[in-house]
Amino acid sequence: MTTFIPSLTLPSAVFLNPAVSVLLPIGLGIASGLSATQTQDTYLSLKKPKFYPPPWVFGPVWTVLYGLMGYTAYRATFNGLSPLNSPETLKAAHHGMTLYTIQLGLNLIWTPLFFGFNRPIMATVDIISLLGVNGYLTYVWSTVDPVASLCQIPYLAWLTFATYLCTTISSLNNWDLASNAAREQSKKQQ
Repeated sequence: MTTFIPSLTLPSAVFLNPAVSVLLPIGLGIASGLSATQTQDTYLSLKKPKFYPPPWVFGPVWTVLYGLMGYTAYRATFNGLSPLNSPETLKAAHHGMTLYTIQLGLNLIWTPLFFGFNRPIMATVDIISLLGVNGYLTYVWSTVDPVASLCQIPYLAWLTFATYLCTTISSLNNWDLASNAAREQSKKQQ
């Protein structure tokens, strides 16, 4: 079981304000996506598996998932920190807050790792860690608020698919995105 680590956890005011809780991950997700320039061009230039979504799908899907993720964090924290709850529920709610903050950080660094720094191995480790943390977070939140736990299912499903894409694309490109991106850039300059 994890513990509540205040220095690694967003302030409870973020979790307990529904607007902030929803808009914070959306805003950070947009910033993370914009931080890696040429993301769409790089994605299109890479070898991909037979089943992959077009680039325009990622923005709307992630926006909805970030909003749902924020709502879920709000709901689990609001319900979990009720003074009427047992000490075990309060402890689980605090654990969930720490896990949520960790998973948000892991989520936000994936795009720069994969597209910005062309580090597919690090991005793969990141996304597998992200999937594991969210699986555990879903379990922890199931003890606090079963509905919040159910709200995690679309996110877990998309993370599973994203892990498949990350590992498959990385493997198909010999774990070297930088040379592939450089080849594509030189083609555009000619």
